[in-house]
Amino acid sequence: MTSSELSATLLKNPVISFESFCPLLFFVLVVRSSFSMAAPNDPENATLRPESLEKVFDLSDGKFAVRGVPLLSHVPENVTFSSFSSICEPRDAPPSILQRVIAESRKGGFLGFSHVSPSDRLINSLGSFSGRNFVSIFRFKTWWSTQWVGNSGLDIQMETQWVLMEVPETESYVVIIPIIEKSFRSALHPGSDDHVMICAESGSTQVRASSFGAIAYVHVAENPYNLMREAYSALRVHLNSFRLLEEKTVPRIVDKFGWCTWDAFYLTVNPVGVWHGLKDFSEGGVAPRFVVIDDGWQSVNFDDGDPNEDAKNLVLGGEQMTTRLHRFEEGDKFRKYQKGLLLGPDAPSFNPETIKELISKGIEAEHLGKQRDAAVSAGGSDLAEIELMIVKVRKEIDDLFGGKGKQSNESGGCCCKAPECGGMKDFTRDLRTEFKGLDDVYVWHALCGGWGGVRPGATHLDSKITPCKLSPSLDGTMQDLAVLKIVEGSIGLVHPHQANDLYDSMHSYLAQAGVTGVKIDVIHSLEYVCEEYGGRVEIAKAYYDGLSNSIYKNFNGSGIIASMQQCNDFFFLGTKQIALGRVGDDFWFQDPNGDPMGVFWLQGVHMIHCSYNSLWMGQIIQPDWDMFQSDHECAKFHAGSRAICGGPVYVSDSVGSHDFDLIKKLVFPDGTVPKCIYFPLPTRDCLFRNPLFDQKTVLKIWNFNKYGGVIGAFNCQGAGWDPKEKKFRGFPECYKPISCTVHVTEVEWDQKKEAAHMGKAEEYVVYLNQAEVLHFMTPNSEPLQLTIQPSTFEICNFAPVQKLDGNIKFVPIGLTNMFNSGGTIQELKYFEKGVKIKVKGGGRLLAYSTQSPKKFQLNGSDAAFEWLPDGKLTLNLPWIEENGGVSDLAIFF
Repeated sequence: MTSSELSATLLKNPVISFESFCPLLFFVLVVRSSFSMAAPNDPENATLRPESLEKVFDLSDGKFAVRGVPLLSHVPENVTFSSFSSICEPRDAPPSILQRVIAESRKGGFLGFSHVSPSDRLINSLGSFSGRNFVSIFRFKTWWSTQWVGNSGLDIQMETQWVLMEVPETESYVVIIPIIEKSFRSALHPGSDDHVMICAESGSTQVRASSFGAIAYVHVAENPYNLMREAYSALRVHLNSFRLLEEKTVPRIVDKFGWCTWDAFYLTVNPVGVWHGLKDFSEGGVAPRFVVIDDGWQSVNFDDGDPNEDAKNLVLGGEQMTTRLHRFEEGDKFRKYQKGLLLGPDAPSFNPETIKELISKGIEAEHLGKQRDAAVSAGGSDLAEIELMIVKVRKEIDDLFGGKGKQSNESGGCCCKAPECGGMKDFTRDLRTEFKGLDDVYVWHALCGGWGGVRPGATHLDSKITPCKLSPSLDGTMQDLAVLKIVEGSIGLVHPHQANDLYDSMHSYLAQAGVTGVKIDVIHSLEYVCEEYGGRVEIAKAYYDGLSNSIYKNFNGSGIIASMQQCNDFFFLGTKQIALGRVGDDFWFQDPNGDPMGVFWLQGVHMIHCSYNSLWMGQIIQPDWDMFQSDHECAKFHAGSRAICGGPVYVSDSVGSHDFDLIKKLVFPDGTVPKCIYFPLPTRDCLFRNPLFDQKTVLKIWNFNKYGGVIGAFNCQGAGWDPKEKKFRGFPECYKPISCTVHVTEVEWDQKKEAAHMGKAEEYVVYLNQAEVLHFMTPNSEPLQLTIQPSTFEICNFAPVQKLDGNIKFVPIGLTNMFNSGGTIQELKYFEKGVKIKVKGGGRLLAYSTQSPKKFQLNGSDAAFEWLPDGKLTLNLPWIEENGGVSDLAIFF
C-alpha cells in the first residue's frame, strides 16, 4: 500500500484501528518524511532529511540525553526508556489525530522503572538536573494547580503535573509528563541533590505493583506550543481514555455573558434574589445569556439533623462542607417556589442589603471560629468569651433569616405553602418568560452529589459513610478548609457501580425542570475514598464514565463546567465528554487570611493560574477563566483578561452592585461577547519567568481575533507561592510599575490555521486599547516599550495592513469602546477600490487609511465619517437590534 493509498483509506474511516495501521503508518510516514526531496527547481531545499531517523533520545551510562544533550544525570539503573512506537498498542482515534501523532512519534517516548517489592506507592528518581530553566505546573491544593519556575531538580514542587525544560543547545524544548499506567497515577516530586522523583500510587493498599514501563511521557519539539499539542495528542492516542478539545463540542455559553450566584449570595441563594439579580442586568442593558445557580440550592442536611429536612440558615462556604445530599430534587428554598410568583404586580420584594449583612455576619462567625480553634490549641483563657460571641453572632444570623429555621422575604424566602408548588421547573420557566435572552440555566453540584456525598438511606442508592485518607503526596500542598471539613465529615460515597444511576437520577430530574447544564465541583475528593474500590484510577473511571454518560443523555453532550478538577487524574480519565473547565482557582475578592493587600495581589495570582494552566488544559478543554465582580477594586484588571480569554465572560456581582460601564466594554447588548478565536497563552519570553514576584516580568499573553492578533500585558507582580510556608502570600516589594516590550512576532500566528496567513503581513497597525494610540510595526521593527502600573494592563491589537489599488494602505481596528476592539470585526473583504466590513456592536469604529475615502456607506446609506491626516478614520456606529447589532460598512476610495 502506498502512502497516498493509506491516506485515502484513513479518510474513508472515521475511526481507525491502531492495531491494523500503526506499524505500516509509522513506517510510511517516517520514511516519507526522511527521504522526501524538494522539487528539482527548488535547489535551496533539495536535500535529503535523514534527521527524521535519528536517535532522538538516549538513556545510557546514567544519562538521559535528547539529541546528544544531557537532560538528566545520575539516572538510576532501574529506570528505562522506550520509544513511542515500541509501546504502541491497539487504540482507536480520529484519523487526523492518529496521522499527526505517528508523524511526530520519533520525538517522544516513555520512562519507566522497577522495584524489587510491590507496593501501592512507589517513589523513584528519574535522575538529576541543574542549570536548566524549566516551567512547571504543580498542585498547590487537592483541587487547584499553578505555575512554578526554576532551574534544578531541587526547585520542583510536590505534585508536579508536568515540567517543560528549555534546551538552548539545540534550540528546542522537552516536556516530561507523569501519566497513568494501569491502576497507578503519577506525579513528580523534588528529591535530594537535584534529583527529580516520580511517585506512582494506586491509592489503595489492595492494589500493588513493582514495575512500570510507561509511567511518564517525554517529548521534544522546537516550538514550545507545538510541544504541548504534540505531547498531549500522543497521550490521547496512547491512553485512549480522554479526548482532545478539537474532538468535542463546546457548550454554547462559551461566547456568551453570564452571571454566577456564588459571590452574590454564597449559600443564601434563593429564587427571589436570583430574579432580582437578572432584572438588574436587564435594566442595566447587559442581559445575561446564562445563569449559574451555585451552591446553596440543593437538598442537604447534617447527619445529626432530621433526615427529611434541609439544613437551615447556612451562609458561607465551609458551613455546608459536612452536609450530605438527602434528596435529588431542589431544596426547600426553590421547591416552594410558586408558578408566576415573580411575574405579577405583587411579586415579593428583595433587599440586597440583608444578604450583604448576612455575608458580613457569616465572615464574622468564621473568624470567631478560627479564634476558638486557636484558643483550644493554645489552652487560652478566653475560650468561654469567644463561645458566647459565636452564639451571639449565630442568633443575629438567624434573626436576619427571619428566625431560627425560617427565611424572611427580605432574604429571598418564597411564600408558597401549598403542595402544588412547582419548584425549580416553574422557576426556570418564569425566568425564561421574563428574560427572553436567557438561553441556559446551570446549577452546581459536587462530584459525589453534595460536599459530603449522599446520605445513606435517604435515596434508593447504595451510599456508605467512607472515611477519607489523604495521600502523603498532598503533604506539600496548601492547608485548605475544604479538605479539613471533608476529612472531618467523611463522604457518603455511592458505590461506583451505581455512578451511572447517581448522575442520571440528578440530571434527568434537572433537565425536565428546565436546567440545561451543571457546574461540577469538588472533583478530586474521589482520591480520598478509593481504598476499597480498586484505587484512585479505577474509582475515577467508574464515576467519570457515569458522569459522561449522563451529560450526553441529559445536557446535549456538552452542558457542563468542570471545576476543582486540576489534577492529571481528571484530565486523563474524565474528559471524554467534558469540553469546558476552569483553569484557575476561585476569584477571591479579598485575602481569607486577612492581608489587606490581598484584595489586589490575589487578582494577579488568578491570572497566572489561568494563563499557564492553559498550556496543558487547553489541549483537552476550553479554558474557563472564572467569574469576577464588576464593582471590585480590581474589576477592570480582571475585565481586561476576560476580554481576550477566548471563553465565556461571567460575573458574580451582588444584587444592586454593578459597574455597567465596565461590563459594556466586554459585552454586547444582546449578551454575546467579542470572543477571541483561541485561548491565550504566555508569550515565549514569559514562559520561564516569574511574573508574580521577580520584580521584572510583565505577564504577556497572546491570542487571535478573526482578523488580527492580540497581546495582553498585565502587571501581576506582588504575590506568589512560598514553598516554605506552603501558601500564597504577598510580596509587597514587588507591587510596583514594571516595564516590558511588545512585538508582533510574539503572537504565535502558526498555532491556528485560520491565523497563519496574518503572520506573513509586511506591516501591521498596533492599537493600544488603554492608551488609545496607534503604532506601526513590521516583523523587523523595534518592539514597543511599555510601562504597566500595578494591577493594570494594556491590550495591543495587531492588525495586518492591506494595500489597495493606488497604493492605499488600509486596515480596520474595531470598536475602541470595547476592550477587545479587534474582536468586533465580524467580516472583512477587500476589493480593488475599497473594502466591505461587518462590525458587531455600537460605538466608535476606528480604522487606519492613508487616504480619505470618497464614500462611506453604513447599512446601504451614505454616512458621515472623520478622516485625519495621521490616517485615523472614525465613524460612530449605532446598535440596531433588528440587525443583531451588526453594521454593514462599504468604504470606497
